[in-house]
Amino acid sequence: MDDLELHAHLIGQQGSRSALNTPVLVLDIEKLDRNISSMQAFAAARGVALRPHAKTHKSVDIGKRQIAAGAIGLCCAKIGEAEVLADGGITGLLITSPVSAPGAIERLAALAKRGIGLMAAIDNVEMVDRWQDALAAAGAMLDVVIDVDPGIRRTGVESAEAAVAVAEAIARSASLVYRGVQYYCGAQQHIEDYAARRAAIVDRTDYLRSVIAALAEAGFQPEIVSGSGTGSHHIDLELGLFTELQAGSYVFMDKQYLDCDLADGAAVPFETSLSVDARVVSANHAALVTIDAGFKSLSTDGGAAQVQRGAPVETLFMFMGDEHAALVSPDIGVRLRPGDPVSLTVPHCDPTVNLYDYYHVVRGDTLVEMWPVSARGRAR
Repeated sequence: MDDLELHAHLIGQQGSRSALNTPVLVLDIEKLDRNISSMQAFAAARGVALRPHAKTHKSVDIGKRQIAAGAIGLCCAKIGEAEVLADGGITGLLITSPVSAPGAIERLAALAKRGIGLMAAIDNVEMVDRWQDALAAAGAMLDVVIDVDPGIRRTGVESAEAAVAVAEAIARSASLVYRGVQYYCGAQQHIEDYAARRAAIVDRTDYLRSVIAALAEAGFQPEIVSGSGTGSHHIDLELGLFTELQAGSYVFMDKQYLDCDLADGAAVPFETSLSVDARVVSANHAALVTIDAGFKSLSTDGGAAQVQRGAPVETLFMFMGDEHAALVSPDIGVRLRPGDPVSLTVPHCDPTVNLYDYYHVVRGDTLVEMWPVSARGRAR
């Protein structure tokens, strides 16, 4: 049975969260909406646009709430995500990863022709020519930003000179429109200490300023400077270079970001809205119980999950295989019995969300809606 068959009848029933089959992805709608409002207000107060990254939630429903709150559009990691969001009626999409496969370039041109305000990041002169051919064949135009490598060596032009060369190639193209640059310091987002993270971001921002200066000198002053993330948004807005923010994880707040000082010791205006609900399946040891959420239910790249409720927050979480994990704490096997519920804060929200078909949206302890993870698996 799929999630709808299992749980749709529980919608609106008081306390129905406790009746959900586990493991299950649960989203607190009140905390979600407060997170959306907080980031929107934070950016707007500083005159910066918000184009949140949808690779975090992969959801048309959440994306529409972000747009309704004032976001100018959404970012997508892959063309497949952009297609799903466009089909759901969302405009102002920016594809942040290079599109290079021949079939994907054709899809990019087709999506551009739909007139949804599409924009895409590019980092290679050769790809300018390939995109131009596909766009010309489709009779479409496409806005582009030049992706600048902040030192990760993952994507992006490697120097100011390379950025100018790509801008010149775009200028020669009849179907591409140069709008600016993209810059995402992914390696710095999870530096836990604020001062250390700020120093790293300041250094990388100085480099970006030099790239922008070279572009401006060559006649390509960027209109758009897009980037930042949940971990650096506070610092980036202080530094004042970005015209729009791409932060995404703030809507959920996973453990990776909860471990970081995001606001230099001040209270963070974002709450943990996302959880994976699990249940105890075995309790035969005094200091250990086994739950039904393992590798298949939680991403493993961000370390261990953290107990949110149902057991002491200091309880140790340990993966025990595909289907199971252990919770270790004195007397936990006495206090918790098979069938008891436990809620977990996920280690890394983006890949965890991609493991599920639906968000089970709750208000308090009542299931109120079920939203599909619309772009689940759309990695190409």
